[in-house]
Amino acid sequence: MKLFHPLSIAIGLRYTGAKRRNHFISFISLVSMLGIALGVWALIVVISVMNGFELELRSRILGMVSHATISAFGKQVEDWPTLVASARAQPHVIGAAPYIEHEAMLQGRKISGAMIRGVVPELENQVSEVGAATKRGKFETLVAGSYHIVLGSELAYALGLDVGDKVTLMAPQMRATPVGVVPQMRRFTITGIFEVGMYEYDRGFAFVHLEDAAKLFRDGTGVTGVRLKLDDMFKAWRVAQDLGTALPGTYSVRDWTQQHSNFFRAVKTEKLVMFIILSLIVAVAAFLKESRGARGVYRDLVTFGIHRP
Repeated sequence: MKLFHPLSIAIGLRYTGAKRRNHFISFISLVSMLGIALGVWALIVVISVMNGFELELRSRILGMVSHATISAFGKQVEDWPTLVASARAQPHVIGAAPYIEHEAMLQGRKISGAMIRGVVPELENQVSEVGAATKRGKFETLVAGSYHIVLGSELAYALGLDVGDKVTLMAPQMRATPVGVVPQMRRFTITGIFEVGMYEYDRGFAFVHLEDAAKLFRDGTGVTGVRLKLDDMFKAWRVAQDLGTALPGTYSVRDWTQQHSNFFRAVKTEKLVMFIILSLIVAVAAFLKESRGARGVYRDLVTFGIHRP
């Protein structure tokens, strides 16, 4: 079947044409068809752009935020290796990594607050894209006891530091000294700078090794939680429900749709509103189209020999 049949083209040309006294009708018909074409084109382009924007935004956010997170109610997760093994045994779970997360102050040439996340690099690469997003240096240089740190690009710029420089990390935990109570502090060496393309993460996050974070923040053997990656992020809600049922009652499982529900709901609402507005434009253009009615179409069919009266 041909996409453009000669009959349809001929009838279309007849509708755009008119007798000498009806040039205004031809003009209205032509403008109406152009309006419909323009409206449909705008609808397709805008919806495609919105879909691409949502996909890109979701991939960048989930490059730092896991598909699901397991945490304990009001306390640290102690036996995290067993929890990681239990999570990996669940269907659709392809990665699991422990983490420690605390706020701290960083001092270089300037001072800035940041969220410090302690990770195990080989496990963290299974659940996030921060290793692949490290532009300078290497994420794998985070070795236990080395006190290395990887900063976001905007955070490094705010501190006035680069790879190879030293930065002082000041934790909110206090320690007693002969001169009084002072914050827990440690000098770290910057061995990498990452850039995921979202200012929130590039400006506010820094990574250290899990054991270094545990010593600095005095967390002992416990971790803040376990981050999970799934083979299909749209199954995160179901996997979170199954894990919440399988694990003891002291654990809580949250998926990415709960952690960023307001943000993605706003994007979805914006897409819907844009679709409605552009659909109304197409509808108005369609109503303006000059039609000759069923009798005119019937006469065209007879003229071209498609139908015999």
